[in-house]
Amino acid sequence: MHVDPKHRRATLFALLLAAGAAAAAPSQQVKTVFVIALENTDWVRPDGDKSLQILGNPAAPFLNGLADGTLTAQVDGRRISAQTAYAAAYHNVLATPGGAQAHVHPSEPNYLWAEGGTDYGVHSDAEPYGDGGTAQSTTQHLSGLLTRAGVTWRAYQEDIDLAGSSDDKRNALLPRSAWTVPLASFIGRSRDYTNAFNGSHQYGYAAKHDPMVFFADTNGGGDTTPANPAVRFYAPLEQLRADLLQDRVARYNWITPDLYNDMHTPLDDGFAYHGVHYRGAQARIAQGDNFLARIVPMIMASRAWRDGGAIILWWDESVGRGADSFAATIPEIVISPLAHANVDGRPYASAVNLSHSDDLRTMQVLFGVDPSAGQPWLGDAANARGLDDLFAPGALRPRQGPKK
Repeated sequence: MHVDPKHRRATLFALLLAAGAAAAAPSQQVKTVFVIALENTDWVRPDGDKSLQILGNPAAPFLNGLADGTLTAQVDGRRISAQTAYAAAYHNVLATPGGAQAHVHPSEPNYLWAEGGTDYGVHSDAEPYGDGGTAQSTTQHLSGLLTRAGVTWRAYQEDIDLAGSSDDKRNALLPRSAWTVPLASFIGRSRDYTNAFNGSHQYGYAAKHDPMVFFADTNGGGDTTPANPAVRFYAPLEQLRADLLQDRVARYNWITPDLYNDMHTPLDDGFAYHGVHYRGAQARIAQGDNFLARIVPMIMASRAWRDGGAIILWWDESVGRGADSFAATIPEIVISPLAHANVDGRPYASAVNLSHSDDLRTMQVLFGVDPSAGQPWLGDAANARGLDDLFAPGALRPRQGPKK
């Protein structure tokens, strides 16, 4: 049968267009996760003190705008709140309705829980190595499972790999060949260093907020030199922007701001935010809100986020009286094209009781390192239900195809 060459070319062009459209179609499953870890702040406190919680706190306009649907920041013409869902009943791990359960505090045990579903008997904020060292020898933890399964992951930590030493720290990074695994904390002030987010001269990296660094198989066994083979898993926060622009982020990304930008510690001089100078607890909340208002849009502008990306804003623990009861809630906010749809124009607020065990279970399923792949549930993930209620139906199914 004779086919007109013009028709043949038109048909081929149509097929190429169709193939290109299929390739460009957004993912229907979450492919890339960005966890941003924050500290010691309730969503709602049992005592109702709004100066110490996020909800309704004037020091946190970005987070409150996310939750109530009024956030006007635009990314690619989309309203951030339209991509948001949050947990209204996220609790400390092992919390009970009345609070009569073992406590999982302070910070470090909660970060260990995010990796392994247990605190491994750790009840301190000790460094991985040295006096009271809390490094773990088990390989049965999330980043260990991901490594062996060929699923990429990276921990971005603020204030690591800065040039200079002690009070001579500078904004410049060390050359990549000099980067190390950040096994030890360091906190200080330098007139030659200015934080890119809060404008202060204070820096503060805390190993206790870097969960992967507590496991020998993903920290290189305590080697503090650039020769440590685990260096490839860790990067200074400054590297995140370049990795996003070059579409080189891992599938699982753990992002820890420094002690001032993660809501842990107020700056010595307080913090001016939207025309108000905050001090004390509200200063630390404002500092973290400011950090998120800057970094979340940066991630949302990336191809990795637009094509099946999910940002999870994660806080480690509730604090104060009643912290281990269901009366206290911790913030847990999802920002994703695949988040649960808004309800009546407002971000969906899940009433399902959740904890860090649910995050861990979700990561095991999403990245294919769960019992369906021959791996055990990690600790209390076996008793969790996962974060499905915060996402669109089917969004947390394991991704099929190559493991980036």
